[in-house]
Amino acid sequence: MIELDNKYLENLHSLIEEGKDRVLSKKISALHATDIARVLNQLKRDDVHYTYRLLSDELKSDVLVDLNDDVREDLLSTLTSKEIAEDVIEGLESDDAADVVQDLSKEKLEEVLSLVEDEEAKSDVMDLLTYEEGTAGSLMAKELVSVEESMTVAKAIREIRAQAENMDQLYTVYVVNKRGKLTGRLSLKNILLNAPSTRTPIKELMNSSDLVSIEATESDEVVVSLMEKYDIVALPVVDEKGKLVGRITIDDAVDVIIEEAEKDYQLASGISEDVESNDSVLALTRARLPWLLIGLAGGIGGAYVIGAYDIKSNPELALFIPLIAAMGGNVGVQSSAIVVQGLASSNLNNSNIFSKLAKELGVGLLNGIICSALIYAITYTLDIDPSLSITVSLSLLCVIVFAALFGTFIPLALDKRDIDPALATGPFITTANDIIGLIIYFSVSSLVCSFFA
Repeated sequence: MIELDNKYLENLHSLIEEGKDRVLSKKISALHATDIARVLNQLKRDDVHYTYRLLSDELKSDVLVDLNDDVREDLLSTLTSKEIAEDVIEGLESDDAADVVQDLSKEKLEEVLSLVEDEEAKSDVMDLLTYEEGTAGSLMAKELVSVEESMTVAKAIREIRAQAENMDQLYTVYVVNKRGKLTGRLSLKNILLNAPSTRTPIKELMNSSDLVSIEATESDEVVVSLMEKYDIVALPVVDEKGKLVGRITIDDAVDVIIEEAEKDYQLASGISEDVESNDSVLALTRARLPWLLIGLAGGIGGAYVIGAYDIKSNPELALFIPLIAAMGGNVGVQSSAIVVQGLASSNLNNSNIFSKLAKELGVGLLNGIICSALIYAITYTLDIDPSLSITVSLSLLCVIVFAALFGTFIPLALDKRDIDPALATGPFITTANDIIGLIIYFSVSSLVCSFFA
């Protein structure tokens, strides 16, 4: 991996300015396609266009896949329809090609497809573009190797060679019946080493007992779950009739995992849209402002709670307001984060919501008792008024228990309504716990004061 520092980028810019195309081409072409994309993502717009033109046809295709969306979109706008047809549709596997051209305008896409000479590649991309984003069909590639179960070993080997010729990786050979329905899979080891003869039918060698497949309309989250659960690197995709239509490889599943993790992290941080650091000021503001406004409303709510209580008669209560708010927020985020993680890994569902709440009640009580005892000991040592020490300790216990239950219940409730539970790990939990924590704090204070009165 190259180090993309300012010196390296300035050197490339100098080569472009001086027109040293041969040196620049040699320097760039020696890199892996992914690293070239990283370089182009950091260059100025004109330098990106200039450098891309110097790449070989094969590199042009591979680099386009790894470019940032905005850089790729801008670059595609400078290419002719013929260039896109050759560099993308004919130069990439179907799933990557579909990903690259899906954001083209309808008119531009139609023009590009009309110029594709490879009818099979055109058909594959057109088929993939019909699937809704976020489904198994939108992730799959049409390139795969399949043989009919009635074939002999000799014929199957010839068929495998023919189909695998243009594939980068051959993970599995799928077995179908005469109607194209998926019936099993075939190990290359089986066909090469365990076949009694070249006339042995594939049906006798195939494995159907542990076959795992997914319908094209299923969500990409189910794809990731199946591949993780069964530890497979390629997942066959079928239509509603069980006919084999494509396959999803582990690299596509990893992309989904990374994308979902980034999305959840942004939601947990109070960012409502998928944005990157190099997006426009307006886009970044639009993504971040909604949760800031919620936080602002929460702050106003907290101020109202404080104002509603006659804190002038007990000004020392103000000393522990930050402690109560911070502990409630922290406990709530911890609980919700654990629940969100469990939902994401399918280890937790809404069927055991009461057992989960009971468990969090126990955790909250134990943590609350320990923290309350600790804060009481500290305030006692500092010779703080006993009534205030009791108020803070009891309030902290109640706040921690409530925050644990609240942080557990909210993501489960969101998930039940098909709302991303990651929302619950962000400002929503902390803001709600701040307000409710203050209400608990002042309510306990009123009770303690009336008791000591």
